[in-house]
Amino acid sequence: ITPVRALSTEVLMEMRCELTMQIIGDTPNGHRRIYHITGGTVKGPRIVGEVLAGGSDSFLVRTDGTGFLDVRVTVKTDDDSLIYVTYRGVLHHTTTLEGRLMAGETVRWDEYYFRTVSFFETATEKYDYLNHTMAIGVGEADFAGVSYSVYRVL
Repeated sequence: ITPVRALSTEVLMEMRCELTMQIIGDTPNGHRRIYHITGGTVKGPRIVGEVLAGGSDSFLVRTDGTGFLDVRVTVKTDDDSLIYVTYRGVLHHTTTLEGRLMAGETVRWDEYYFRTVSFFETATEKYDYLNHTMAIGVGEADFAGVSYSVYRVL
């Protein structure tokens, strides 16, 4: 099948979130963890700044190893603008990879599936384009946090 409508993207930013973990445990819905965002960075062609402490990443892992993210963060740009970022995602890896990550081992991003979809809110005119942007990301997790390559869908 040849698609009728093309999809293209442009690099929006590299984002890093530092995390601490709170384990809720095995619930009727799956294994629940809450990651508290303690800081981070963003850097892209049109946006540079920091991820402010206080955000959260609600993470639920099903028995098949598929994890679902529901994240809320605030970015403060280098020109003091605030951008509210929400994203949902899917992280799927085996229990072997999970054990490696939890042991602090570096596991390359291409060894598992970690994708996100992001939306943005800001009151700053310079970043207004983000208010009508959907972005997709490719994630990589390590014991201290997560990193994303984020692409604006055009």
